[in-house]
Amino acid sequence: MNLIIGVLTIVICTLGAYAAEGGSLMVLAHAAPAELVMMGGTALGGFIIANPVVVIRRTGHAFGMIMHKMKYKKESYIELLCMMYQLFKLAKTKGLLALEQHIENPEQSSLFQQFPGFLANHHAVSFLCDYLRLVTLGSDKPYELEALMDEELEVHHNESAGVVAAMTMVADSMPAIGIVAAVLGVIKTMGAISEPPEILGAMIGGALVGTFMGVWSSYGFIGPLASSMNAFFEAENKYLLCMKTGLLAHLQGFAPSISVEYARKALLSEVRPSFAELEEATTALPTPTA
Repeated sequence: MNLIIGVLTIVICTLGAYAAEGGSLMVLAHAAPAELVMMGGTALGGFIIANPVVVIRRTGHAFGMIMHKMKYKKESYIELLCMMYQLFKLAKTKGLLALEQHIENPEQSSLFQQFPGFLANHHAVSFLCDYLRLVTLGSDKPYELEALMDEELEVHHNESAGVVAAMTMVADSMPAIGIVAAVLGVIKTMGAISEPPEILGAMIGGALVGTFMGVWSSYGFIGPLASSMNAFFEAENKYLLCMKTGLLAHLQGFAPSISVEYARKALLSEVRPSFAELEEATTALPTPTA
């Protein structure tokens, strides 16, 4: 929704003010298709040259994510904390081996099926199950697992930063690409210097559309998209960090309610449920079964 509102605001305010001042939208409409092909093709080609296939694929995936509403809200974290509470309670009452059937086949797990939002997040499911698997295999030293988690989170951050850097590079290049399109338009105009002034004026105006579109697309669309992707990746990283905090607290021997309280404290204030909200949610949970 924010994306749609933002785009509409940019388009209406920019083109609306231009038209209100007497500017001709027909000049823009006439020149825009060719400029879009020229500038878009140049930007796309440079993006392909500059980035490996994996970054291109991740960028496409990030586009799909930001087209939807942010999935990491307070409700998402309440669900996550409740899921961890159930896991930790089961491990405390039935032993670590009771977790095996859940972490080996999470899609078939009756416990995870209570939390469909978490189960749909394949990266988060893999992250949690991998470390619980290590714990059941005997790697239960918190400081060792913390170092390993930090390394994985750093790798995830670097991969995300590569996508943001690729989009930022495109945003930074668009004003210069717009100038290239404008120069080509001027060259075309110089080739028709014998034409009447009204024709030359329209051709020069069309040439300047390239400069306008380069700056406009950079600061109005592509740059903000890169920032939106970065915000999404930061929220995703915070989701994993919440799981890390809760799991380490559990490995240090804390009760399930204390472990999830540690995890709750790792959240940003705008998405962090209150102590009372979390207590109410965990109290309403059914008794976990192996």
